[in-house]
Amino acid sequence: MSPRPRQNTDTEILQAAFRAIARLGPVKLTLADVAEEAGVTAASLVQRFGSKRALLLAAAADVAGGHVYIFHQLRKRRRSPVAAIVGLADCMGVMGSTPEQVAHSLAFLQIDLNDPSFLAYARASALGMREGIRALVRDAVAAGELKKCDTLRLARTLHATLNGSMLDWAIHREGDMATWLRRDLKMVLEPYRMTVTADA
Repeated sequence: MSPRPRQNTDTEILQAAFRAIARLGPVKLTLADVAEEAGVTAASLVQRFGSKRALLLAAAADVAGGHVYIFHQLRKRRRSPVAAIVGLADCMGVMGSTPEQVAHSLAFLQIDLNDPSFLAYARASALGMREGIRALVRDAVAAGELKKCDTLRLARTLHATLNGSMLDWAIHREGDMATWLRRDLKMVLEPYRMTVTADA
């Protein structure tokens, strides 16, 4: 008798959904695509989530809380707050590794802006990212790495730079995305810098 198939966790299913979205985009995506990516049946996804929209909403909800993990890892791996801010560039790989994948991931924004349920999660995600960046800016000021400044304004500018730079890279397609983003983040931070750390 063959062993009973392993039941994928919701986290594994959503990770598979993100990979499928990056490959196909949210519009073309089907439950069958996610099922194939996750190694399960489409029927099991219907049983678990009910519909494609419900699965995408679950994915959006997961993204809305993703900033907690992102900033925890940044603080753990980087030696200084400024280095952690610049390190955000390396975290954006979750959007994809090619311009096409990034474009597919960004296509989710069209759904976010047109559906109130998705928009609520998009707003929560944006606020979480902005507050996480602001906390790093505050820490950098306290540590003497950045000059005293309007931490909210700088955090909003850094967040906007991160998002805009990602789109800019997808258009120009020069080098790798992380390097492109780091350059722009460093440019924004430059007028505020007090000290330069080895990994920033």
